[in-house]
Parts: sequence; structure tokens; C-alpha cells
Amino acid sequence: MYDRNAHHSGGARRGLAVVLAAAMVAWTFSPVSAWADSGSAELALPAPTGPLPVGRTTLHLVDRDRTDPWVPGEFRELMVSIWYPARGVRGPRARYVTEAESGLILAAREVTGEPADVLSATRTHALLDVPALSGGRLPLVVLSPGFALPRTSLTGLAEELASHGYVVAGIDHNYESVATTFPSGRITECLAGELDPDGPTVAGGRAADVSFVIDRLIEVAKSKKLAGTGPASPWWGGWLIDPSRIAVVGHSMGGAAAVRSMLADRRIRAGVNLDGAFQPTLDRELDRPVLIIGAAERGRPPGNPDWTESWSRLTGWKRWLGVDDMSHTSFTDFAPLEEQLGRRLQPLPARRCVEITRAYVTAFLDLHLRGGSPSILDGPTPGFSEVRLWHP
Repeated sequence: MYDRNAHHSGGARRGLAVVLAAAMVAWTFSPVSAWADSGSAELALPAPTGPLPVGRTTLHLVDRDRTDPWVPGEFRELMVSIWYPARGVRGPRARYVTEAESGLILAAREVTGEPADVLSATRTHALLDVPALSGGRLPLVVLSPGFALPRTSLTGLAEELASHGYVVAGIDHNYESVATTFPSGRITECLAGELDPDGPTVAGGRAADVSFVIDRLIEVAKSKKLAGTGPASPWWGGWLIDPSRIAVVGHSMGGAAAVRSMLADRRIRAGVNLDGAFQPTLDRELDRPVLIIGAAERGRPPGNPDWTESWSRLTGWKRWLGVDDMSHTSFTDFAPLEEQLGRRLQPLPARRCVEITRAYVTAFLDLHLRGGSPSILDGPTPGFSEVRLWHP
């Protein structure tokens, strides 16, 4: 039920409304047992599997060369979380969301019967503003969340990638999230949803956001500092980033933005679209590696017109994967967190959704940013029987 209509220009606005509904409302609610740490009542993200400790810091970036597409009287402002391999294992744990953000997210997802601040106590696995690991430049992965979803919805994936040696930048596209908190304490909500824009407009604006974030992080790499973003943080290691190894991974509208970003910015070597439409359907060739992973209907051709119509214009390395028994939101933190609250978003257990998403995204990035082996990306794999490789 994701944006099936948005691949035609005439249905773009209607399609984006479907995006918002699908992203913010859980599809299937059924009681299940929680799988947080044994004996713990708090919510918890799955622990990263990589060998490296993870740090996280937050940047407030202002693009003074661009007005906000939703509030033209303002410059475009972005809140960006940076996850990175950390030097040590001691320090305060990074917070998942604030109490106010928790309440707004639960209300948008129509989760009732829980304390409004329950998500704010979620256990993460990143340490706040700890020094970055030194020694060599690392590949950068930019994350773009689904429309109306906050950047925190991809925290579990970000922590996983950082634990395997990636620097990860998660973007809150201002006025496109249900809750974005700025350093002043100001919270913006999803104004864009009220304005009912078409999907290509949103994806194009996000592509500009992605390029701007890459610009600023490369500035850090050159100058080892980032002016105008608030108090200095001991992580300051923009020099960690290898500007020749950049990928974008997005969920839903963020997946559309990943592809649009690649078309607009040749610095981006590879992209992953997690159950998102092409906004718009590709009308020109994209010659760099793209992985598309779909759940439910979107994962199976030919029931996915914009993927089918765009497929031939992906002229570089490409794979189309479908995952049985996953739903649109299964690629995000809401799968494990809502399961711990007694709500399952898909037939497949949340732990398995996490394992599949992590395994395939990491394998793709390792292949194209590190020269690794294709392994699970080249065909059916006994350990991942739910995943189907399609050749439309």
C-alpha cells in the first residue's frame, strides 16, 4: 500500500498521501513477546554486530544559499546525526529521542495505551560525543528516512554500519518529519504533509539536502572543523571521511531521494532504495550501483510499475530483491520497538527483519565502497530463504 500511484505525474499527490499513511500507521497489530534485553522493561534497539564501538554526535546545518521549500521565508535548516567508529567504550549513551519527540511519534503512528515518553527511554548502543577512532579515512553513508519519519527511525541500521567501520550521516529533512528538535529547543513537525506536495518535488528537495550535507562534511575533512554548528564536539574527525567513497541509503521517500541524489551528484558512488518509489520514474540512465529491496507487493514484479519502468535505465550494477512477510515499515526501528510494545508490523519476527536489512545493506556497501565479495547479493542464500532475487 505504499506509493503505487506516485509513479505517474497525475497521481503524484495522491501517491504521497498514501506514502504518509503507510509510513505512519502500523499495518498489522498482533500481540507478541518483547525481545529486549532479558529482565529489562525498557525498549532496546538490537545491538550492533560489528567489532567497533560506536559514537554519535549531532550537527545543526544551515544552507544560506537555499530557502526552505516549505517555508520560503527561512533558510533551509537540517539536523544531522553522525554515527562513527569510536576510540573507546566509556561515555554517556546517546539518547534515542526526547520526551516531546516520543509523544509526537507515538501519536503519528497511532500507538495508544503507552506513556507518551516511552520511546525516549529506548536503549541505544552509541556513546555521545566520544572521540572518533583514528587511523585512515572511512566510507561515508548518508541516510534519508521515510516521509514524515524522523532520522532516528534508522538508528539501528546506522549503529550497525558504524560498528563495521562506516561514518553514517542521518538527515532530518526539516518540515518533513513528525518531530525535529533544534538546539534552541524549537520543534518542527511535518508541515510538508499538510501542503500535499508531489513525490518528485519532495525527492528533488531531499537530493539537494543530501548534496549539501556531503559538501559540509567534506569541508570538515579538509579543515578538521565545522564553523557555525554549535559547541565543538570531541568527535571532530571529518578527516575520517573518504570523499571518494560515498553512498546514500534511504527508506520509502528516502529511497527515492537516494536515487535522485545519485542522478544529481556524481560523488555518490552507490545507492540503496528500501521499499521506496522512483520519484519520478527514471527517464535517463543511471550508471552506478543501485540496490532496491522491496517488501510485500513492491518486492515482486510486475506489480510495481515505477520499479519495472525504471529498471532498464539502471545501467550499472543492480539488484532487485523482495522479502517475504515484511511490510513497508519493517526496514526501520519501528519493527523491533513496536514489537516490544506488543505490536507486530509484519508476519516476520522483527529480529529477522533487522537481520535481513542489515545483512543486505552491509553486503552492498562492502562490495561497492570496499571492494568486497558479492556473496549474498548474487543469488538465493540458504541463510536468507525469505529473500528473493528478481530479474524483471
